[in-house]
Amino acid sequence: MSKQTDKPAKASILQVAKAVMFAFMGIRKKSDLEHDAATLTPVQVILGGIIGAILFVLGVMLIVRLIVS
Repeated sequence: MSKQTDKPAKASILQVAKAVMFAFMGIRKKSDLEHDAATLTPVQVILGGIIGAILFVLGVMLIVRLIVS
């Protein structure tokens, strides 16, 4: 007997960005969370989080510079 494993394909960059964005905001449906857990790898989540944090900090710095100047 052969074992068949139905692993979902790895998540795309857009799916990783969406998951990280919703994680930053703290909102997510349980079904989406389960789908992300099945498709996202830890490396994707870590890299997405680092890139998301950098973009957030740069965005805040840009807003502050626009307001101050």
